[in-house]
Amino acid sequence: MPNTVLLTGSAGFIGAHTASALLSRGESVLGVDNFNPYYDVGLKRARLQALTGEHANAHLYRHIDLDLADTAAVADLFARERPGSVIHLAAQAGVRHSLTAPHDYISANLSAFLNILEGARAHPVSHLVFASTSSVYGGNRQMPYSVTHGADHPVSLYAATKRSNELMAHTYSHLFQIPTTGLRFFTVYGPWGRPDMSPFLFTRRILNGETIDVFNEGHHKRDFTYVDDIVEGVLRVHDRPATADASFSALAPKPNTADAPYRLYNIGSNRPVGLLDYIETIERVIGKPAHKNLLPMQPGDVEDTYADVSELVNEFGYQPSTRLEDGIRAFVRWYRSYYDQ
Repeated sequence: MPNTVLLTGSAGFIGAHTASALLSRGESVLGVDNFNPYYDVGLKRARLQALTGEHANAHLYRHIDLDLADTAAVADLFARERPGSVIHLAAQAGVRHSLTAPHDYISANLSAFLNILEGARAHPVSHLVFASTSSVYGGNRQMPYSVTHGADHPVSLYAATKRSNELMAHTYSHLFQIPTTGLRFFTVYGPWGRPDMSPFLFTRRILNGETIDVFNEGHHKRDFTYVDDIVEGVLRVHDRPATADASFSALAPKPNTADAPYRLYNIGSNRPVGLLDYIETIERVIGKPAHKNLLPMQPGDVEDTYADVSELVNEFGYQPSTRLEDGIRAFVRWYRSYYDQ
């Protein structure tokens, strides 16, 4: 199926939105997910049910339950399906979970990605786009984060595995000329979001009159990015396979390009918001005050994130446009509908 997009993590938050956007363009999508129980599997299945039951082009979507860490199964998938391109969004997410369940990250983020790379090597694809994270910047305090900065000081195993993905992709692009592009996501939120993320946690607890935990006593800043803006960027990048950088110099190598078909980009809103301001926006949209439990900084966390997205803007015309309050309003509307509140 040479025109089919293999989309991993298709029952995930960003994955389900990406699948919907691809179907809206008339693309054939082969979704893969293993329904990892890291959070509510029922929510994941509901995302897919909404996609396949309500989308006008639902007939263009097929789904396979598959653990991408299963080497033989992934090799068989590529041999059987021969996808035209790959958008790899499947991963074990979560900074704090990586402190208590490190082996989950080796399996889901390293072994699985190696299997994807091997599949693309054995059965060449036009482009492999994969998810990285702003967490790779770790101990770097130079703001805004730029892909021209180093990312050599991760402060969580999650970040280390995603940085490893970037290096693995570079190696396969160099050795086998596989066009690969990594996207460093910055704090994505919106309808169908993950229950372990702050928008979901804060909304649920404020609606229920419960206390919310506010880490670093609210002194965080985050580059909150609405999911539709993220998906638009993913598709723009997917449509233009990475190429070798003609200006690349081995004497002064750039960290985000190569003399191979390899690229890295930040993808965020470029508008960091203070955590307390963010909570205030949720309070205003819901119409209820939050009861706050101010806590210290958590291990593995970073104080601020702020995306320099100039490369994505200049090369792809990427322009995130969703105002924070509009995005929060859309999320709260979905939450109330989904949970009948």
